[in-house]
Amino acid sequence: MPGNMQGMDPGNFSSFFNPQANHHQQKNSALNSSVFETHHYVFVRIPIKNEQWLKDLRIFHTSNQLIVEHVPEYEDKHTIVLPALVRKKGASANFKDDTLEIRIPKNTDMQYTEIDVNEI
Repeated sequence: MPGNMQGMDPGNFSSFFNPQANHHQQKNSALNSSVFETHHYVFVRIPIKNEQWLKDLRIFHTSNQLIVEHVPEYEDKHTIVLPALVRKKGASANFKDDTLEIRIPKNTDMQYTEIDVNEI
C-alpha cells in the first residue's frame, strides 16, 4: 500500500460511494453527546447533568461544526463535527428529560460548477 494511504480504513470508502451509509451515530466522549442525521436535519443530543449548565451554555455552529462552550466547566469549549453541511439559519434547541436536543436543517443547495477538460 502506498505510504500516503497507510492507516486508512478501506471500510470508510463505502460511505463515500453509498450515501445511505452516512446515516450513522457519532459519539463525543467529552460531552457524551450523540450526533445523527435524517433526510432534512442534523441532530445533536447532549445530556445535561446540572440545570445550571443551561444558564451558562453557549451554542454556535458553522456549516460543518457545532461549538458548545461553558459546559461542564465555564472555561470548557467543545467542537463537534457534523456529518453533513447545514444551513446558517433555522437551528433550534429544546431541553426535555435532562437532554438538550439541537436540530439544524441540512444544506441541500449543493452548488457546483462544471470544469472544462482541455486536451494537451
